[in-house]
Amino acid sequence: MKIEEIEFILEPLREQLRSHELYNELKSLSDIQIFMESHVYAVWDFMSLLKALQINLTCTTLPWKPVSNTNTARFINEIVLEEETDVNELGVLKSHYEMYLDAMVEVGADTTKISEFLNGVKTLDSILEVIENSDLNIAVKSFLNFTFETINTQQPHKIAAAFTFGREELIPDMFLKIVDQAGKDTYPKLEYYLRRHIELDGDDHGPLSLKMIQELCGDDETKWYDVLECSEKALQQRIYLWDHIATAIQQNKEITV
Repeated sequence: MKIEEIEFILEPLREQLRSHELYNELKSLSDIQIFMESHVYAVWDFMSLLKALQINLTCTTLPWKPVSNTNTARFINEIVLEEETDVNELGVLKSHYEMYLDAMVEVGADTTKISEFLNGVKTLDSILEVIENSDLNIAVKSFLNFTFETINTQQPHKIAAAFTFGREELIPDMFLKIVDQAGKDTYPKLEYYLRRHIELDGDDHGPLSLKMIQELCGDDETKWYDVLECSEKALQQRIYLWDHIATAIQQNKEITV
C-alpha cells in the first residue's frame, strides 16, 4: 500500500467534507462566530499533534543525539517554527493558535470557553479526564478524544496520519470567500490567518507531510494499514464535527428569525 492508494480509498470521505452542508450555512457574522467557537479546538489540538511529532522525530532530550531521519526532523522543526512562532499581520511574533484567537475577537466570537478549558489542562496524563469532565459539546469532545488517544499511542506513523489527512484543507478557501464578500478591510486578522495557511499548507506543508508518512512507513504494510485506519477515523471525526456545527448554526437561525 502507498500514498496514492490511501488517497484513493479516502476520497469518498474527503468528498463528503468538500460538499458538506456546513459551507452553505456560513453566510452571516453570527454563523462565523458559531463556527469559530467550535473550530478553535481543532486549531489548538493540531499543535499537540505537531509537538508529539517533534518529540518523536527530533531530539528534544539531553544529551543531544542525531536522529535517524534528518529530512523528517527538518520538516517537523520548520512547521513548529511557523506554527508556534510565526509573524502576524502587524509583524508581531505569535503562534497560529493565538492569531486565530485574535481573529475570533475581531469577529466577535467568544474566546472565554477555550481559554477556561486550557487553564484546566495541566498534563497529558490527565487530558482525557479533563475533556470528559468539561462542558464542551459532544462533537468537540469526540474530536479531542481521538486526537489525544492517537497521541497516546506514541506511534509516529499514526500521529502523522492524523496530522496529514485530518487537517482542514477546505477552510481557508471557503472562509476567504466570506471575507472577500464582507470587504477586504473588515476582518484583516482573519484574512491574514487564512491566507497564511493557504500559503504554507499548499506550497510546503501538504507535500512534505505526505513524504513524511512515506518515510515513516517504508515497506511496512502494517504501518500503511494503520495510517489508512487512522486517517479514516480522523476524517470521520471532522465530518462529525462539521455536522454538529451545521446543526448549531441552523438552530441559531431558527431562534433569531
